[in-house]
Amino acid sequence: MRALKQTWVLIVAVVVVTVAAGVSLGLLATGDDGSPAGSEQRRSAPGMSEAASPSAPRQAPTPTPSPTRSYPLSKAPRTIPAVTSHTAARGPGWRPAKGERVVVNDKELADEGRLIAGELGLTYAGEKDDVRAGDVRLALNDDQGADPESYSMTVRGGRVTISGPGEAGVFYGTRTLKQEVHDGGTAPEGVVRDEPAKPVRGFMLDIARKHFTADWIEDRVRELGDLKFNQLGLHFSDDQGFRIESTSHPEIVSQQHLTKAQVRKIVELAESRHITVVPEIDSPGHLGAVIAAHPDLKLRNVNGVATRGAVDISKPESAEIVDDLLNEFAGLFPGNQWHLGADEYQALVVSNPEASYPQLAAAAREAYGSGATVADLATKWLNDRAATVRAHDRTPRAWNDGFFRNTSVQPDKDIQVAYWTGKEIGARVPLEYLREGRKVVNYNDEFLYYVLGEPQTFVYPTGERIYAQWTPRVLRGTTAVPATYDDQILGGSFAVWCDLADSQTQDQVAAGIRMPLRATVQKLWDAGEPELSWAEFSTLADRLN
Repeated sequence: MRALKQTWVLIVAVVVVTVAAGVSLGLLATGDDGSPAGSEQRRSAPGMSEAASPSAPRQAPTPTPSPTRSYPLSKAPRTIPAVTSHTAARGPGWRPAKGERVVVNDKELADEGRLIAGELGLTYAGEKDDVRAGDVRLALNDDQGADPESYSMTVRGGRVTISGPGEAGVFYGTRTLKQEVHDGGTAPEGVVRDEPAKPVRGFMLDIARKHFTADWIEDRVRELGDLKFNQLGLHFSDDQGFRIESTSHPEIVSQQHLTKAQVRKIVELAESRHITVVPEIDSPGHLGAVIAAHPDLKLRNVNGVATRGAVDISKPESAEIVDDLLNEFAGLFPGNQWHLGADEYQALVVSNPEASYPQLAAAAREAYGSGATVADLATKWLNDRAATVRAHDRTPRAWNDGFFRNTSVQPDKDIQVAYWTGKEIGARVPLEYLREGRKVVNYNDEFLYYVLGEPQTFVYPTGERIYAQWTPRVLRGTTAVPATYDDQILGGSFAVWCDLADSQTQDQVAAGIRMPLRATVQKLWDAGEPELSWAEFSTLADRLN
């Protein structure tokens, strides 16, 4: 019996040593982020372990199971848009469970924390220094010089840490986490490092020609936020209607419109999703709703015939009413962007503007000399409206056909070009704007224009075509501009125009733009060749819906 007992002692000792050695070897083989153990990490790098951070919370023992060789290497998360990079690791990943917490290291992240906690059924615990199993921690880091929309997400040891240099980046990290765990999914072990290729990722909605309810617009804001869009354009003044309540000129407001209270709610919701609302009061064309209440401002040609939608820019009263509106609505839209329109001024689509509109020609010559043209007068109009919004610390934007070549009056340098068409009279190719050093936002009507009723040559764009053929450098038609101009192209915007307003209902519009929006943001977040096929991308979109 003594000999048998000694044998059992020896066996147990061997097992203990073997198991200990196996665990040790497993942990040495892979570090917390899947890299070889002991590999050097920059202390302030996004995605670093909590223990490496100078401001890290007090550590508790790492909950089991720890990453070991018993788990296969994780796979990159499948999200829309796709993440920039993922460092694989071995471990169980993370799933939300009742009673687990969302904590933050800075009170500025309270809104992001409360939102993701509510979406995942977790408890928002506020600022905490302790560490618990299952925690989702949101943190601002000190990665100076990094893209403020960048973030890292570390899934390790049964916890998630999302950090970034700005609140927007941390928010985008929560969107990635939300998609990863959607419908019972698991956030994979490892480190995501992610940032957008382009700073402007927009969706523009024509609410002037068609009234959209506030609830519908709010639903789009939530959808845009989850997809990491960051701009919502509202074109709310046109020939068919002026769709937001006005106190300075109530006489121009259409019967169907949004109240200022409704707009404030939309703006606040957008801000909570890090989306800037970009208002547009188009002028000096597309002002039919304003002119209907002020017929004395109509532009008339040499025969006295009124020109649809255009105000007479030789009259000071025309500028006064538009500036009244720009000043009023600057208080409603606090974002730093403003779209001035400036497209399709009908005085400049005729063969001889000076002969057709002698009053405009006379005003131009009086202001700028004998050789001045109607295009000079229109350019001065654009510059004056830019000055109005610039006084409110807004960056102005205008459609490309509001810029003219060979004028003595030059458009202000800070006015961004919203490039949408090359079909206008005297069309200028995108390179002309880029060579001038202008910043450009891509609204290419070949890919990004969803025009209700498909008038003229428009057809409803498909997500598949955007996914396969469009990039931010494809500004006009289907040909990309040289890569040397890439930094001047700020991004792009998908646009819904309601030329034939009754052609689709709100619900039909939402369904029709669903996949085009997803394809557009994929190309704005990463302009390169997508890893997924279109069929795989569509399947993913259906799963995440």
